[in-house]
Amino acid sequence: MIRTQVGFDEHEYRAAKEEANRLGISIVEFVRRTVRQSLFVNSQKPWMSYAGFVESGDSNAGQSIDAVVYRSKEKH
Repeated sequence: MIRTQVGFDEHEYRAAKEEANRLGISIVEFVRRTVRQSLFVNSQKPWMSYAGFVESGDSNAGQSIDAVVYRSKEKH
């Protein structure tokens, strides 16, 4: 592993630290993940860089595709 030193202004550091805490990871891991996401975007599927970043607000969004496609119709 190669070590490097990075400087942040106070606002950047606090924001990164808060996000790392929210994710339950160290600030170092947060920076590594952020760099990876920026560098390794699949050029054939650039939309994939956004996977996991959007919340739909739909509490059922995480259910399996089978549950969505094959669920029984509710009677009104």
